[in-house]
Amino acid sequence: MGQSPRMLQPSLSERHFFGAELRRLRERANLSQARLGAVIRFSADLVRRVETADRFPSREFVEACDRALAAGGALTRMLPLLEEGRADSGRRPVSQGGPLNAGTLLPRQPEEMPAVAEMVVRVPFQPGVLNRAALDWLDAPALPGLSEAGRAGSPDQVCEEDLQSAETALAMFRQLDHTHGAGRVHAQVQWYVERELNRLLASQPASGAIGRHLHTLAAGFFELCGYQAVDTGAHGLAQRRYLRALRLTQAVDDRLFGSYLLAVNIGHLSLHCGYPEPARQMALTAVRGSGAQATPAVAAALHAVVARTHARLGHEADCLTHLDIAERHLANSKPEDEPSWIRYFSPAYLADEIAHCFHDLGRPQQTQRHLREALIELSPTHVRRLAIDTALLASSLAASGKIDEACATARAAVDQAARITSHRCLQRIVEVQADLEPFRCEPEVRELSDYVRQQLPLAAL
Repeated sequence: MGQSPRMLQPSLSERHFFGAELRRLRERANLSQARLGAVIRFSADLVRRVETADRFPSREFVEACDRALAAGGALTRMLPLLEEGRADSGRRPVSQGGPLNAGTLLPRQPEEMPAVAEMVVRVPFQPGVLNRAALDWLDAPALPGLSEAGRAGSPDQVCEEDLQSAETALAMFRQLDHTHGAGRVHAQVQWYVERELNRLLASQPASGAIGRHLHTLAAGFFELCGYQAVDTGAHGLAQRRYLRALRLTQAVDDRLFGSYLLAVNIGHLSLHCGYPEPARQMALTAVRGSGAQATPAVAAALHAVVARTHARLGHEADCLTHLDIAERHLANSKPEDEPSWIRYFSPAYLADEIAHCFHDLGRPQQTQRHLREALIELSPTHVRRLAIDTALLASSLAASGKIDEACATARAAVDQAARITSHRCLQRIVEVQADLEPFRCEPEVRELSDYVRQQLPLAAL
């Protein structure tokens, strides 16, 4: 009996993504590995090893597979990422962090941020433009501009397989972002958007349904770009990316994803930048505009953001009201009935939102209880979220006067933050140290400061 093919996880790395795409296209063509190898004049063993992400493919191999499988350039367009990963893997020491880190192909980090990137970071967040954007979203009908369906069989039209590849790429980039931080991944996402996604958006869809799906998928990419901009400290750029995503949802009247962008992305960004009142307006507009279309998980996420804004404004009763609504909605959620982009919003993520609310309300015991719930349930691959929540737990322990425990917890947060490249994590470690400043004469606090300087010098005070 033949062996079952090795299960692939395309979201682990670009190499896994390429292997999964090669296998999908080969099976679509009804070719065995041996037959494909004969057609492209490479060994069946090499086909197998590339499909299972054990080998980097050569340019000649990729181009031959693209021709043999009639991929229309889909495989060839992945060459720059694969070649960059091959070059980088020869310079990077082997990771000891497990298969996810070892298999991930990530660009080298520059020692200093280029001048252009510094200018991008300095683009300001502009809360004044948000009310107009929210009203346009709430009141405007679907915008024109969707491409008409192309002629059947047209070689450059967008088909379901193009969307499947793009969805797999988006899932891969999201996982890499969770695990390594935007500083390590955003250049690859930008490359994909500029080369592949923009090509799809400029092409004619095979049907109206495919065109609508493509716009929603494109909105997902720009939402990720905005999230990554937040994580690199470029808040003005994040605002622009989120608004671009919102306009894409307007083009296809996708009220559900639009409401998510308005509340969860733009609302959280406003909170992050210190503007709770615009954040509250965005979240409430999203609740009102989503109406009966909101699924339980989406409704829970929207009300959680409303609660966060009330907590920041010191409105405890309103905060608790919306947290109760969010909990009741999430209790009714069934993941299989939810859009794929909201399925991450589990009880662990709601516990995280609740903890942030109680932290802003100055209630450390409730903060710690909900943070511990979140930390137990969060996936170990979501390193950034684990680092941020662990650091917040340390700050809450400091507020309770539990200095020894706060310092030990802060050390764990430093270890997690040191594994990724995230401006948000650095900020959180800085805040922990500031929260411990009144106890700076304690030996545990002095030792923590030394540890931060050693492990995470960019966050040292």
